[in-house]
Amino acid sequence: MGNTNGDSAFNKRTIAAALANYIDAGSIVAGSAGLSLWVSYLKLSDTQIGLLGALSANAISAAVGALLGGFLADKVGRKAVYTNSMLVYALGICLVLFGVNFPMLLSGYIIIGLSVGADITASWTIIAENAPKKNRARHCGVAQVAWAAGAVVVLLLSVLAGDLGLLGNKIVFAHLLVIALITYILRIRLPESDAWQTKNRPEEAQAEKPAVLNKTSYFDLLKPMYLKSILFLMGVYLVWNLAAGVMGFFMPYIYQQVGGVSANMANLLQMGLFIFTGLGVALIFMPFADKYRKTVFGIAAFMAVIG
Repeated sequence: MGNTNGDSAFNKRTIAAALANYIDAGSIVAGSAGLSLWVSYLKLSDTQIGLLGALSANAISAAVGALLGGFLADKVGRKAVYTNSMLVYALGICLVLFGVNFPMLLSGYIIIGLSVGADITASWTIIAENAPKKNRARHCGVAQVAWAAGAVVVLLLSVLAGDLGLLGNKIVFAHLLVIALITYILRIRLPESDAWQTKNRPEEAQAEKPAVLNKTSYFDLLKPMYLKSILFLMGVYLVWNLAAGVMGFFMPYIYQQVGGVSANMANLLQMGLFIFTGLGVALIFMPFADKYRKTVFGIAAFMAVIG
């Protein structure tokens, strides 16, 4: 019975953590789906369009948020970061909703990026720390499915509200605000990560005082036992995000400007991309990656090269 309750508690943590991916993908795709509308409304230049893409949740601000979130999650706890990040996210969404000029829009995008970067770092840490070893990939896959779901829902809403112009795009952002506030309420009721509690519980800290005094730093990542994995992950993410960054934020705009299709058709094409992403995670990664991780990765990497 105790295991059942533990599994139930973990499932709630997994879902609450995965919602970070829903609103992260949602904010990126909402920005991309409405980019042409904002360009028209604010008469944005190519430089301003580039800044929105570079400094938003799609890139730099999310990276800075991730560094800050990782540091704070170790210092003050995972829950403090992934709960309060929702309030910061809500602030950024409000700036976009009520934006009447480029500085407001850019500020909103930057704040959204900082919050989702911090949030995803803490959320994925909670999933990784509490996931059972035999089903770790399955639980992590839930977050990636949520990512695809966020993109699909936002694009569908963009199509349904397409005739409303910029108001329709603001409705899409407003839906993300509601999800963020619901996520905040859900998360504030959940316990802290078990691993962080164990490490930082005062009575245990006293019992393990010699171990606590061993400090670590970013330079430890340069040790041979870590460096190989770090370089591998850098290769994967640096190369993949060149494609993912363009597809996630600029692709609907490219469809319209280069392909000459309507905004609704551009969003439908983008929906197809994320639907297959979600299906790939749910039907291939989640069932097989725990037992055949290298094989699944190898096949997927080969498909990415061919694609």
